[in-house]
Amino acid sequence: MELILAIFLVVLTVFVAGAFYYEHPKAEIPPGLTERKKIYFFHYILNFCLGLAKFLEKLGLTSEVYVLRTAMDGIPPLKDNHLFIKDLRFEKIKVRIYQPKIPTTGQRRGVLYFHGGVGQFGSIRKKFKQQEYRLAPEYPYPTQFEDCLAATIHFMRTAEDYGVDPTCVIICGDSSGGTLAAAVAQAMVNREDLPKLRAQILIYPFLQGVDFNLPSYQQNKGVPILLKERTITFGLKYLNKDLSIVEELSKTVYIPEDLQLKYQKWLSPDNIPEEFKPRDYKPGKIHLLSEELHELAKPTFDPVFSPLVAEDTVIAQLPETFILTCEFDVLRDDGLLYKKRLEDHGVKVTWCHLEEGFHGTVFLAFYGRMLSFRSGVKGLRRIVDFLNSI
Repeated sequence: MELILAIFLVVLTVFVAGAFYYEHPKAEIPPGLTERKKIYFFHYILNFCLGLAKFLEKLGLTSEVYVLRTAMDGIPPLKDNHLFIKDLRFEKIKVRIYQPKIPTTGQRRGVLYFHGGVGQFGSIRKKFKQQEYRLAPEYPYPTQFEDCLAATIHFMRTAEDYGVDPTCVIICGDSSGGTLAAAVAQAMVNREDLPKLRAQILIYPFLQGVDFNLPSYQQNKGVPILLKERTITFGLKYLNKDLSIVEELSKTVYIPEDLQLKYQKWLSPDNIPEEFKPRDYKPGKIHLLSEELHELAKPTFDPVFSPLVAEDTVIAQLPETFILTCEFDVLRDDGLLYKKRLEDHGVKVTWCHLEEGFHGTVFLAFYGRMLSFRSGVKGLRRIVDFLNSI
Protein backbone atom coordinates (compact mmCIF):
# COMPACT_ATOMS: atom_id res chain seq x y z
CA MET A 1 0.00 0.00 0.00
CA GLU A 2 2.82 2.39 0.88
CA LEU A 3 4.55 1.58 -2.45
CA ILE A 4 1.38 2.31 -4.40
CA LEU A 5 0.95 5.60 -2.53
CA ALA A 6 4.58 6.53 -3.21
CA ILE A 7 4.19 5.81 -6.93
CA PHE A 8 0.98 7.83 -7.01
CA LEU A 9 2.67 10.80 -5.34
CA VAL A 10 5.60 10.65 -7.80
CA VAL A 11 3.26 10.56 -10.77
CA LEU A 12 1.16 13.38 -9.31
CA THR A 13 4.30 15.44 -8.67
CA VAL A 14 5.47 14.96 -12.26
CA PHE A 15 2.13 16.04 -13.68
CA VAL A 16 1.71 19.03 -11.40
CA ALA A 17 5.29 20.13 -12.03
CA GLY A 18 4.74 19.74 -15.75
CA ALA A 19 1.65 21.88 -15.59
CA PHE A 20 3.47 24.73 -13.86
CA TYR A 21 7.00 24.38 -15.24
CA TYR A 22 5.94 25.87 -18.53
CA GLU A 23 5.40 29.62 -18.46
CA HIS A 24 1.80 29.74 -19.59
CA PRO A 25 1.23 32.58 -22.04
CA LYS A 26 -2.08 34.21 -21.28
CA ALA A 27 -4.61 33.25 -23.91
CA GLU A 28 -6.13 36.16 -25.81
CA ILE A 29 -9.51 35.08 -27.15
CA PRO A 30 -10.82 37.83 -29.46
CA PRO A 31 -14.57 38.58 -29.50
CA GLY A 32 -14.85 37.17 -33.05
CA LEU A 33 -13.89 33.69 -31.92
CA THR A 34 -16.83 31.49 -30.96
CA GLU A 35 -16.79 28.18 -29.02
CA ARG A 36 -14.46 29.85 -26.55
CA LYS A 37 -14.51 27.12 -23.89
CA LYS A 38 -13.19 24.57 -26.38
CA ILE A 39 -10.39 26.92 -27.42
CA TYR A 40 -9.35 27.50 -23.79
CA PHE A 41 -9.41 23.72 -23.26
CA PHE A 42 -7.03 23.03 -26.16
CA HIS A 43 -4.80 25.95 -25.16
CA TYR A 44 -4.30 24.65 -21.62
CA ILE A 45 -3.91 21.03 -22.72
CA LEU A 46 -1.13 22.09 -25.10
CA ASN A 47 0.52 24.22 -22.40
CA PHE A 48 0.37 21.28 -20.01
CA CYS A 49 2.04 18.97 -22.55
CA LEU A 50 4.75 21.56 -23.24
CA GLY A 51 5.33 22.05 -19.52
CA LEU A 52 5.49 18.34 -18.80
CA ALA A 53 7.90 17.83 -21.71
CA LYS A 54 10.21 20.57 -20.47
CA PHE A 55 10.07 19.26 -16.91
CA LEU A 56 10.93 15.67 -17.87
CA GLU A 57 13.74 16.85 -20.13
CA LYS A 58 15.11 18.96 -17.26
CA LEU A 59 15.16 15.84 -15.08
CA GLY A 60 17.10 14.03 -17.81
CA LEU A 61 14.41 11.37 -18.16
CA THR A 62 13.58 11.95 -21.83
CA SER A 63 13.66 14.62 -24.52
CA GLU A 64 11.05 17.33 -24.93
CA VAL A 65 10.40 16.41 -28.55
CA TYR A 66 9.84 12.72 -27.69
CA VAL A 67 7.22 13.57 -25.06
CA LEU A 68 5.33 15.81 -27.48
CA ARG A 69 5.46 13.19 -30.23
CA THR A 70 4.14 10.55 -27.84
CA ALA A 71 1.27 12.81 -26.77
CA MET A 72 0.31 13.67 -30.35
CA ASP A 73 0.58 10.10 -31.63
CA GLY A 74 -1.55 8.93 -28.71
CA ILE A 75 -4.68 10.43 -30.28
CA PRO A 76 -6.42 7.39 -31.81
CA PRO A 77 -7.15 7.59 -35.54
CA LEU A 78 -10.73 7.29 -36.73
CA LYS A 79 -11.71 4.19 -38.66
CA ASP A 80 -13.36 4.30 -42.07
CA ASN A 81 -15.02 1.18 -43.40
CA HIS A 82 -15.29 2.70 -46.87
CA LEU A 83 -11.52 2.67 -47.45
CA PHE A 84 -8.75 0.20 -48.06
CA ILE A 85 -5.81 1.36 -45.91
CA LYS A 86 -2.29 0.07 -46.43
CA ASP A 87 1.15 1.10 -45.18
CA LEU A 88 3.86 1.06 -47.84
CA ARG A 89 7.18 2.69 -48.68
CA PHE A 90 7.91 5.04 -51.56
CA GLU A 91 11.63 4.47 -51.91
CA LYS A 92 12.62 4.52 -48.19
CA ILE A 93 9.79 6.82 -47.11
CA LYS A 94 6.83 5.52 -45.11
CA VAL A 95 3.44 6.26 -46.61
CA ARG A 96 -0.11 5.26 -45.86
CA ILE A 97 -2.35 4.65 -48.85
CA TYR A 98 -6.12 5.23 -48.73
CA GLN A 99 -8.20 3.85 -51.57
CA PRO A 100 -12.01 3.77 -51.89
CA LYS A 101 -13.58 0.31 -51.75
CA ILE A 102 -16.14 1.35 -54.36
CA PRO A 103 -14.83 0.23 -57.79
CA THR A 104 -14.51 2.70 -60.64
CA THR A 105 -14.24 2.24 -64.39
CA GLY A 106 -11.78 5.08 -64.89
CA GLN A 107 -8.75 6.56 -63.18
CA ARG A 108 -9.14 8.64 -60.04
CA ARG A 109 -7.58 11.81 -58.72
CA GLY A 110 -4.68 11.26 -56.33
CA VAL A 111 -3.87 13.40 -53.29
CA LEU A 112 -0.50 13.48 -51.52
CA TYR A 113 -0.92 14.91 -48.02
CA PHE A 114 2.02 16.27 -46.00
CA HIS A 115 1.29 16.57 -42.29
CA GLY A 116 2.16 19.58 -40.15
CA GLY A 117 4.22 19.60 -36.96
CA VAL A 118 7.10 22.01 -37.71
CA GLY A 119 9.17 19.18 -39.15
CA GLN A 120 9.43 17.64 -35.66
CA PHE A 121 6.04 16.05 -34.92
CA GLY A 122 3.34 14.09 -36.71
CA SER A 123 3.16 10.69 -38.40
CA ILE A 124 1.05 8.44 -40.62
CA ARG A 125 -0.64 7.10 -37.48
CA LYS A 126 -3.24 9.81 -37.92
CA LYS A 127 -6.14 8.93 -40.18
CA PHE A 128 -5.63 11.84 -42.52
CA LYS A 129 -1.87 11.63 -42.89
CA GLN A 130 -0.58 9.99 -46.03
CA GLN A 131 3.15 10.59 -46.09
CA GLU A 132 5.62 10.25 -43.20
CA TYR A 133 8.77 12.22 -43.83
CA ARG A 134 11.68 11.83 -41.40
CA LEU A 135 11.64 14.28 -38.50
CA ALA A 136 14.07 16.77 -36.96
CA PRO A 137 16.21 16.90 -34.90
CA GLU A 138 17.26 13.31 -35.68
CA TYR A 139 17.13 14.13 -39.39
CA PRO A 140 18.06 17.81 -39.81
CA TYR A 141 16.34 20.26 -42.13
CA PRO A 142 15.92 20.04 -45.15
CA THR A 143 15.52 16.24 -44.94
CA GLN A 144 11.75 16.72 -44.54
CA PHE A 145 11.49 18.55 -47.88
CA GLU A 146 13.73 16.02 -49.61
CA ASP A 147 11.55 13.14 -48.40
CA CYS A 148 8.34 14.85 -49.52
CA LEU A 149 9.81 15.60 -52.94
CA ALA A 150 11.08 12.02 -53.34
CA ALA A 151 7.67 10.61 -52.34
CA THR A 152 5.89 12.91 -54.81
CA ILE A 153 8.16 11.93 -57.69
CA HIS A 154 7.77 8.23 -56.86
CA PHE A 155 3.98 8.49 -56.70
CA MET A 156 3.73 10.38 -59.98
CA ARG A 157 5.83 7.74 -61.70
CA THR A 158 3.71 4.90 -60.30
CA ALA A 159 0.30 6.61 -60.04
CA GLU A 160 -1.37 4.25 -62.51
CA ASP A 161 -0.49 1.28 -60.28
CA TYR A 162 -2.95 2.77 -57.75
CA GLY A 163 -5.64 3.59 -60.29
CA VAL A 164 -4.69 7.28 -60.33
CA ASP A 165 -4.43 9.50 -63.38
CA PRO A 166 -0.83 10.87 -63.25
CA THR A 167 -2.05 14.15 -64.76
CA CYS A 168 -4.49 14.60 -61.87
CA VAL A 169 -2.23 14.51 -58.80
CA ILE A 170 -2.80 17.12 -56.09
CA ILE A 171 -0.42 17.89 -53.25
CA CYS A 172 -1.78 19.18 -49.98
CA GLY A 173 -0.54 20.12 -46.52
CA ASP A 174 -1.54 21.90 -43.34
CA SER A 175 0.63 24.39 -41.43
CA SER A 176 4.28 23.38 -41.97
CA GLY A 177 2.91 20.60 -44.18
CA GLY A 178 1.62 23.47 -46.33
CA THR A 179 5.18 24.82 -46.41
CA LEU A 180 6.39 21.47 -47.70
CA ALA A 181 3.59 21.23 -50.26
CA ALA A 182 4.39 24.72 -51.59
CA ALA A 183 8.12 23.97 -51.74
CA VAL A 184 7.55 20.66 -53.53
CA ALA A 185 5.23 22.32 -56.06
CA GLN A 186 7.95 24.88 -56.78
CA ALA A 187 10.59 22.16 -57.16
CA MET A 188 8.39 20.32 -59.67
CA VAL A 189 7.76 23.18 -62.11
CA ASN A 190 10.80 22.49 -64.30
CA ARG A 191 10.51 18.69 -64.33
CA GLU A 192 10.11 17.61 -67.93
CA ASP A 193 10.15 13.87 -67.15
CA LEU A 194 6.85 13.98 -65.23
CA PRO A 195 3.32 15.33 -65.77
CA LYS A 196 2.53 18.68 -64.19
CA LEU A 197 0.83 18.70 -60.82
CA ARG A 198 -2.89 19.31 -61.18
CA ALA A 199 -3.19 21.53 -58.09
CA GLN A 200 -1.84 22.39 -54.65
CA ILE A 201 -3.90 22.83 -51.48
CA LEU A 202 -2.31 24.94 -48.74
CA ILE A 203 -4.11 24.91 -45.39
CA TYR A 204 -3.04 27.85 -43.17
CA PRO A 205 0.55 27.43 -44.43
CA PHE A 206 3.75 28.89 -43.00
CA LEU A 207 5.31 30.54 -46.06
CA GLN A 208 7.98 32.93 -44.82
CA GLY A 209 10.41 33.34 -41.94
CA VAL A 210 11.48 36.87 -42.87
CA ASP A 211 8.91 39.11 -41.16
CA PHE A 212 7.25 38.13 -37.88
CA ASN A 213 5.65 41.58 -37.55
CA LEU A 214 3.03 41.38 -40.28
CA PRO A 215 -0.48 42.51 -39.24
CA SER A 216 -1.62 38.96 -38.46
CA TYR A 217 1.37 38.39 -36.18
CA GLN A 218 0.56 41.56 -34.27
CA GLN A 219 -3.19 40.96 -34.13
CA ASN A 220 -2.96 37.28 -33.11
CA LYS A 221 0.27 37.13 -31.13
CA GLY A 222 -1.52 35.68 -28.08
CA VAL A 223 -4.32 33.76 -29.80
CA PRO A 224 -4.25 29.97 -29.27
CA ILE A 225 -3.06 27.59 -30.50
CA LEU A 226 -0.12 28.99 -32.45
CA LEU A 227 1.21 31.96 -30.47
CA LYS A 228 3.71 34.32 -32.09
CA GLU A 229 6.58 33.42 -29.75
CA ARG A 230 5.79 29.71 -30.12
CA THR A 231 5.95 30.03 -33.91
CA ILE A 232 9.42 31.57 -33.85
CA THR A 233 10.69 29.15 -31.20
CA PHE A 234 9.53 26.03 -33.04
CA GLY A 235 10.93 27.39 -36.31
CA LEU A 236 14.37 27.96 -34.80
CA LYS A 237 14.33 24.50 -33.20
CA TYR A 238 13.45 23.01 -36.59
CA LEU A 239 16.49 24.73 -38.09
CA ASN A 240 18.61 23.84 -35.03
CA LYS A 241 19.38 27.52 -34.37
CA ASP A 242 20.10 29.47 -31.19
CA LEU A 243 16.89 30.39 -29.35
CA SER A 244 18.48 33.52 -27.88
CA ILE A 245 17.32 35.54 -30.91
CA VAL A 246 13.59 34.78 -30.45
CA GLU A 247 12.81 38.15 -28.84
CA GLU A 248 14.90 40.04 -31.37
CA LEU A 249 13.14 38.39 -34.32
CA SER A 250 9.74 39.08 -32.77
CA LYS A 251 10.34 42.84 -32.78
CA THR A 252 12.50 43.62 -35.80
CA VAL A 253 12.54 42.70 -39.50
CA TYR A 254 16.04 41.77 -40.62
CA ILE A 255 16.51 41.73 -44.39
CA PRO A 256 19.69 40.88 -46.35
CA GLU A 257 20.75 43.72 -48.62
CA ASP A 258 20.15 41.68 -51.77
CA LEU A 259 16.55 40.99 -50.68
CA GLN A 260 15.55 44.59 -49.91
CA LEU A 261 13.84 45.28 -53.25
CA LYS A 262 12.23 41.83 -53.36
CA TYR A 263 10.90 42.32 -49.83
CA GLN A 264 9.14 45.52 -50.85
CA LYS A 265 7.70 43.75 -53.89
CA TRP A 266 6.71 40.42 -52.37
CA LEU A 267 6.45 40.64 -48.58
CA SER A 268 5.58 44.24 -47.86
CA PRO A 269 2.55 44.79 -45.60
CA ASP A 270 1.38 47.21 -48.33
CA ASN A 271 0.31 44.11 -50.27
CA ILE A 272 -2.13 43.13 -47.52
CA PRO A 273 -5.66 44.57 -47.85
CA GLU A 274 -6.42 47.30 -45.33
CA GLU A 275 -9.34 45.41 -43.81
CA PHE A 276 -6.85 42.89 -42.42
CA LYS A 277 -4.79 45.48 -40.56
CA PRO A 278 -5.72 46.23 -36.93
CA ARG A 279 -6.09 49.87 -35.93
CA ASP A 280 -2.98 49.79 -33.78
CA TYR A 281 -0.84 48.07 -36.44
CA LYS A 282 2.73 49.33 -36.67
CA PRO A 283 5.05 47.97 -39.39
CA GLY A 284 8.20 46.36 -37.99
CA LYS A 285 11.43 48.30 -38.26
CA ILE A 286 13.57 47.01 -41.11
CA HIS A 287 17.28 46.55 -40.50
CA LEU A 288 20.06 45.14 -42.61
CA LEU A 289 21.46 41.88 -41.30
CA SER A 290 24.83 41.84 -39.64
CA GLU A 291 27.22 39.25 -41.04
CA GLU A 292 26.80 37.08 -37.94
CA LEU A 293 23.00 37.25 -37.94
CA HIS A 294 22.88 36.72 -41.70
CA GLU A 295 24.71 33.42 -41.34
CA LEU A 296 22.39 32.39 -38.51
CA ALA A 297 19.22 33.30 -40.42
CA LYS A 298 20.39 32.17 -43.87
CA PRO A 299 18.00 29.16 -44.14
CA THR A 300 14.99 31.43 -43.58
CA PHE A 301 15.66 33.14 -46.93
CA ASP A 302 15.68 29.82 -48.79
CA PRO A 303 12.42 29.11 -50.73
CA VAL A 304 12.42 25.60 -49.25
CA PHE A 305 11.79 27.18 -45.82
CA SER A 306 10.11 30.35 -47.12
CA PRO A 307 8.29 29.53 -50.41
CA LEU A 308 6.99 33.11 -50.52
CA VAL A 309 10.45 34.37 -51.57
CA ALA A 310 10.73 32.13 -54.66
CA GLU A 311 11.60 33.86 -57.92
CA ASP A 312 8.87 35.16 -60.23
CA THR A 313 9.85 32.65 -62.92
CA VAL A 314 8.96 29.83 -60.51
CA ILE A 315 5.75 31.37 -59.15
CA ALA A 316 4.41 31.89 -62.69
CA GLN A 317 4.57 28.15 -63.44
CA LEU A 318 2.74 26.89 -60.35
CA PRO A 319 -0.48 24.87 -60.67
CA GLU A 320 -3.98 25.90 -59.72
CA THR A 321 -4.04 26.61 -56.00
CA PHE A 322 -6.43 26.43 -53.07
CA ILE A 323 -5.40 28.51 -50.06
CA LEU A 324 -7.17 28.40 -46.70
CA THR A 325 -6.52 31.16 -44.16
CA CYS A 326 -7.95 31.83 -40.71
CA GLU A 327 -8.68 35.28 -39.33
CA PHE A 328 -7.26 34.49 -35.90
CA ASP A 329 -4.00 32.90 -37.00
CA VAL A 330 -0.51 34.45 -36.99
CA LEU A 331 0.07 32.79 -40.40
CA ARG A 332 -2.96 34.42 -42.03
CA ASP A 333 -0.93 37.04 -43.91
CA ASP A 334 1.49 34.47 -45.32
CA GLY A 335 -1.48 33.04 -47.19
CA LEU A 336 -2.74 36.48 -48.27
CA LEU A 337 0.68 37.47 -49.63
CA TYR A 338 1.11 34.18 -51.50
CA LYS A 339 -2.38 34.51 -52.94
CA LYS A 340 -1.47 37.93 -54.35
CA ARG A 341 1.84 36.71 -55.81
CA LEU A 342 0.12 33.79 -57.53
CA GLU A 343 -2.71 35.91 -58.92
CA ASP A 344 -0.28 38.59 -60.12
CA HIS A 345 1.30 35.88 -62.29
CA GLY A 346 -1.97 34.56 -63.65
CA VAL A 347 -2.22 31.43 -61.46
CA LYS A 348 -5.83 30.52 -60.65
CA VAL A 349 -6.43 30.71 -56.89
CA THR A 350 -9.43 29.55 -54.88
CA TRP A 351 -9.32 31.28 -51.51
CA CYS A 352 -11.22 30.19 -48.41
CA HIS A 353 -11.02 32.55 -45.45
CA LEU A 354 -12.49 31.35 -42.16
CA GLU A 355 -13.59 34.47 -40.30
CA GLU A 356 -14.00 32.52 -37.05
CA GLY A 357 -11.04 30.23 -37.70
CA PHE A 358 -7.79 29.80 -35.79
CA HIS A 359 -4.66 27.76 -36.46
CA GLY A 360 -5.44 24.06 -36.27
CA THR A 361 -9.19 24.36 -36.73
CA VAL A 362 -9.28 22.14 -39.86
CA PHE A 363 -6.98 19.59 -38.19
CA LEU A 364 -9.53 19.18 -35.38
CA ALA A 365 -12.42 18.75 -37.84
CA PHE A 366 -11.23 15.19 -38.47
CA TYR A 367 -12.07 14.12 -34.92
CA GLY A 368 -15.84 14.44 -34.90
CA ARG A 369 -18.33 16.73 -33.19
CA MET A 370 -16.81 16.60 -29.69
CA LEU A 371 -13.44 18.08 -30.71
CA SER A 372 -14.25 19.90 -33.93
CA PHE A 373 -15.17 23.55 -34.47
CA ARG A 374 -17.81 24.88 -36.87
CA SER A 375 -15.18 26.89 -38.74
CA GLY A 376 -13.02 23.79 -39.24
CA VAL A 377 -15.93 21.76 -40.60
CA LYS A 378 -16.71 24.59 -43.00
CA GLY A 379 -13.09 24.69 -44.17
CA LEU A 380 -13.01 20.92 -44.68
CA ARG A 381 -16.15 21.09 -46.81
CA ARG A 382 -14.62 23.82 -48.97
CA ILE A 383 -11.53 21.67 -49.53
CA VAL A 384 -13.72 18.72 -50.58
CA ASP A 385 -15.70 21.01 -52.92
CA PHE A 386 -12.45 22.17 -54.51
CA LEU A 387 -11.24 18.59 -55.02
CA ASN A 388 -14.56 17.66 -56.60
CA SER A 389 -14.30 20.62 -58.97
CA ILE A 390 -11.03 19.60 -60.59
